Amino acid sequence: MKVCFLVNNPAYFISHRMPIGLALLAREFEVHVIAPGKCPDELAEKGFKYHSANISRKGTNPFSELSTILSLIRIFRNIQPDLVHLVTIKPYLYGGIAARIAGVPAVVSAVAGLGILFSGSDFKHKLLRNILYPLYRFAFGHTNQTAIFQNPDDRDLLLNWGVLSAEKTALIRGAGVDLISYPVVPEPDAIPVVAFAARLLLDKGVAEFVEASRLLKQRGVEARFWLIGDPDPGNSNTVTQDQLDSWQAAGLVECLGYRTDIAYLFAQSNIVSLPSYYGEGLPKVLIEAAACGRAVVTTDHPGCRDAIEPGVSGVLVPVRDAVSLADAIEDLIRNPDKRKAMGVAGRDLAEREFSIGKVIDSHMRIYAELLDKSDVNG
Repeated sequence: MKVCFLVNNPAYFISHRMPIGLALLAREFEVHVIAPGKCPDELAEKGFKYHSANISRKGTNPFSELSTILSLIRIFRNIQPDLVHLVTIKPYLYGGIAARIAGVPAVVSAVAGLGILFSGSDFKHKLLRNILYPLYRFAFGHTNQTAIFQNPDDRDLLLNWGVLSAEKTALIRGAGVDLISYPVVPEPDAIPVVAFAARLLLDKGVAEFVEASRLLKQRGVEARFWLIGDPDPGNSNTVTQDQLDSWQAAGLVECLGYRTDIAYLFAQSNIVSLPSYYGEGLPKVLIEAAACGRAVVTTDHPGCRDAIEPGVSGVLVPVRDAVSLADAIEDLIRNPDKRKAMGVAGRDLAEREFSIGKVIDSHMRIYAELLDKSDVNG
């Protein structure tokens, strides 16, 4: 049996979906990965079959986008997969169209957040949604398909939009976390550290995070604010390097750049904050924070609020509200017992809901149901 993953970045497959791929390999499936660029050594070494495809996250040229769909049709016809797993917006949109045309028997569409297309409320994004509506209808119109959502808000939005039916949906809370790789260690006994880890986009709440640091300094609250991540060149909502340099020069944040040792960094932190108003699915960084036993301050926003138990493992604040964000962080800094209790509750939540084993089992059940249906219909 052949299963094919389509992603817009091989690094994303490694960080978010490889445990599922490895579980398939262990079950003697032939597992293919389609993504832009060269095959990472890590994938080749573990036995994945790799196919390079020109999928641009930022591309908007209609001829180039059509070329991408046509190339995916050719790749699917060449591989002849029994099932394709399409992850994130362009893959599930273009891949969904290509899978139907190529006659792929079964499709999993992983809606890991709806992005700026659906969180944007201006005329441009409303117009784009209207233009893309028939493409979404077609991409989600496969007769043997399951759309996996990470939070109920995204699911209900697409259901109400009329592009798929409820019986074709499933809810899996995030990409999961290896609890062994994210152990709980005692908080450091030093100046409190508040960590932000994500792509440095304005709608991830970076500016509010920096402003909260400024407010707390004005109040005389001693804390260090870490920005973990890089700008996203080409994205109109990215933070610029000049902004980062200015914030760091003012002593508001420490810019750590892109890092892969998140478990270590969270172990050195006291609080993890993601004040996002982006179209999140269920942010992996908040799952990782819970696994590490760290209290979370995030926004009352789809995806973010689904990653915590409000008032138990973390605190919710309104979007775009730096004052409320600063207040919540200050409260946790001044009340270490409360903060640590939230961290304990976060680890308990991770063990109950976010373990990678549970996520893998949920995917295997979905694959089995779709493949069984393919056998019956085939």
